Amino acid sequence: MAFHTEPEPARDVAMPVAPGIARIVAANPGPMTYHGTNTYLIDAADGTIVLDPGPDDPAHVRAILRATGGRVARILLSHTHPDHLGALAALRGATGAPSLGYYRSPDPAFTPDIPLDHGDTVAGWTVLHTPGHAAEHLCFARADGVILTADHVMTWSTSVVSPPAGDMAAYFASLRRLLARDDRLLLPAHGPPLAEPRPYLEFLLRHREQREAAVLASIAGAPRTPAALVGMVYAPVDPRLRAAAERNVLAHLLKLLHEGRAERRGDAWLAV
Repeated sequence: MAFHTEPEPARDVAMPVAPGIARIVAANPGPMTYHGTNTYLIDAADGTIVLDPGPDDPAHVRAILRATGGRVARILLSHTHPDHLGALAALRGATGAPSLGYYRSPDPAFTPDIPLDHGDTVAGWTVLHTPGHAAEHLCFARADGVILTADHVMTWSTSVVSPPAGDMAAYFASLRRLLARDDRLLLPAHGPPLAEPRPYLEFLLRHREQREAAVLASIAGAPRTPAALVGMVYAPVDPRLRAAAERNVLAHLLKLLHEGRAERRGDAWLAV
């Protein structure tokens, strides 16, 4: 199993990805965002639902307005990271559409107009609370097997789990929540669509389990800091991603601490 790539997509263009769903890729490429944030435009009886309006970029907002004719019924948020939330104020101001997001927002500047919780429905989509990458992270599933997974499951890379908002135990549980389903098409916030996603979800879970086992083995003989562990449990890391890798390692260590399998000694960690 491998990650999934795609050629650089067109910008400012709504590209169909499933019946009643198109995506516009924001112009915010980078080592954490791949080609950019996918903003999804979803047909609804009363207009268009926009999932994740994207970064604070006027050109991206104009592209959304062109593609929807300004007829936006709702603005859904998977979570409050800036590359998803940044354009909300401008889009909401231009359309008057209400925002919908997890009822417990960690961002003091954002309170959803319509709060959501696990099991709620929005225009035929079921809300799935999937913490891990972010405590408030939501996925959205449709009865025909289409699931919008945002940053919880990306197709081009693993997700960063950065404490304290990121929680590795919760991330494992959320992956298993998706594996208990039988979705047929996965639409992520970064990267291309993926048909028949179960093998990929299984791969992601195995990958995390193997990384955790490597972390545990590396602290079995002597205390190690997260920074030292990055060099031991990761292949050569792009310097731009080293800080994110260290946050992932810390998230694994905190999970092991909670499970009674590791202890903290100052800045270092030791298996117990």
